[in-house]
Amino acid sequence: MASPGNRQRTYDAIAALLRVSELVERRRRQLARSAGLSDQQWRVLEEIHTEDFMPSLFARNRETSPAAISRTLRQLQERGLVRAAISTADARQRTYALTARGRRAIERLHAARENALEAIWDPFPAAEIDTFVAFATGLANRLEAYAAEVESSGSASARV
Repeated sequence: MASPGNRQRTYDAIAALLRVSELVERRRRQLARSAGLSDQQWRVLEEIHTEDFMPSLFARNRETSPAAISRTLRQLQERGLVRAAISTADARQRTYALTARGRRAIERLHAARENALEAIWDPFPAAEIDTFVAFATGLANRLEAYAAEVESSGSASARV
């Protein structure tokens, strides 16, 4: 068991992590709004832009409903950012691609994100970023393993 001082240090670290997480999400929403999108619309556009997009898999990975993703896709199509076509591999499936307008929206978002990275991240020494990446990766791996353990055992532990 951790000493009271170490436990407080852990609580302080969790509080800092939550603050960073909330601020990253706030910044994502700001970036999305600057392009006239919701955060969800941006996430879908990014996914379509970067790889073979499968709405059902995207919904599962984001722990959201397929209906919500369908709604977002419809909104993006209505705005002329995405087009859908019947899959040549399986006529029951649709393939999605960005339109020229959708690609321009992604380019604007990427440019705005680069500006923010230059202002926020670039001033940090590379060694500090490397240390942060190593710690965050290790923490994420432990959280993921612990969450899987809790889910498989059916335990509803409140520990973080």
